[in-house]
Amino acid sequence: MPDSILIVDDERGIRETLRGVLEDEGFTVDAVASGEECLQAVERRAYGCVLLDVWLPGMDGLDTLARLSASGADCAVVMISGHGNIETAVRATKLGAFDFIEKPLSIERTVLTVRNALRQRALERLNATLAAEINEENAMVGESVAMRALRKQIAAVAPTDGRVLIYGESGTGKELVARAIHAQSRRAGAALVELNCAAIPEELIESELLGHVKGAFTGATSAKRGKFELADGATLFLDEVGDMSARTQAKVLRVLEEQRFAPVGSGAQIRVDVRVLAATNKRLEDEIERGTFRADLFYRLNVIPFEVPPLRDRLEDVPLLVEHFNQKFSAAYGNPPKRFELEAMDAMQSYTWPGNVRELRNTVERVVIMNQKARINASDLPPLGGDAPPVAVYRFNSFKEASEAHQREFIRRKLAEADSNVTRAAELMGMDRSHLYRRMRALGIRIRGERENGN
Repeated sequence: MPDSILIVDDERGIRETLRGVLEDEGFTVDAVASGEECLQAVERRAYGCVLLDVWLPGMDGLDTLARLSASGADCAVVMISGHGNIETAVRATKLGAFDFIEKPLSIERTVLTVRNALRQRALERLNATLAAEINEENAMVGESVAMRALRKQIAAVAPTDGRVLIYGESGTGKELVARAIHAQSRRAGAALVELNCAAIPEELIESELLGHVKGAFTGATSAKRGKFELADGATLFLDEVGDMSARTQAKVLRVLEEQRFAPVGSGAQIRVDVRVLAATNKRLEDEIERGTFRADLFYRLNVIPFEVPPLRDRLEDVPLLVEHFNQKFSAAYGNPPKRFELEAMDAMQSYTWPGNVRELRNTVERVVIMNQKARINASDLPPLGGDAPPVAVYRFNSFKEASEAHQREFIRRKLAEADSNVTRAAELMGMDRSHLYRRMRALGIRIRGERENGN
């Protein structure tokens, strides 16, 4: 329980006083008189905070704290003592104590310290959860020779500041490689700044990269920091760099050479320290021959070339990728994971996947959403390749089953767009929220961590 407190003190009066005060503040409180009882209590129940006296009969507070830390107990520990000194406080902090307060206890300070300890532990848990989710989202799945070599190359290059040019077909995971390089670099404490060069109109990309001052051009109603400035001290990832215009290429080249630039409409130079990672699905050597890409920029970017293999060259990784996406999407949609039978895996390993990992990802997501069976055979897979429709409607036995499957996919996609907010999803679909709830129940749609409102 995140808001439950354990008091550990051999003085009965202090235990009863603290229990009364903390229960009045809305906490659930237990109290014990020794370190041994403390360890037993923590084994039985999860506490958000432990108020632990230093001087206890038998095992003292510091030894108890050491045992709690060694066991990995997920609680914040606040040490209390009537004979505190700096040495004891320092030792307690090194052992992992959140704070150290002295007797006679100030009720106001004790309550404030407990609240701060609970808040800090909640933030630590949230950070750990977010970090795990980020690692899961950016996982590079595969044990093929090509993938092992790629991970080894990343580990060697990431700690340097060398520029990297990542080649690969669409859908191979070039962005994942860039994220892995940044995550293992000395700049990992800062965010990875990203720009898709193919997605920004030509008239705006210079402003996106360099920023602009207010009034620099029509519509510039306020100043804006560019990607290079935002990436100062960090890493800038330029995706689809082969689609930059000649003018933009010249601007980027100059920044790479000088590590400084002037925002659009400004004469003031800004100096930056930016590591640049770039990616492209084009062969830039061919683009240079055609005259559409600058050779000098190519040599600036291509310090360390990376090649991300297409999925057809590592088909032995398909079962691992299928299971990875199966677990991911089943959890996201609140369903038990599917079991892909051998014939289904064989079918997917026999396909060349022109859309690479992205196409495989979409295929598995479609199966998780559309197919209600626990075991997936080859006949349950959507058509692989060709011009077949995206939904294999012929596997349904009736029009009603096919219609419900389409409704189920439509509602789940709108819920995903609305971040699982049913009210917003209903608005997106132009229907009443109560009607949407009824359809969800009828279709067996569950939402993990459902939220009705945007709170």
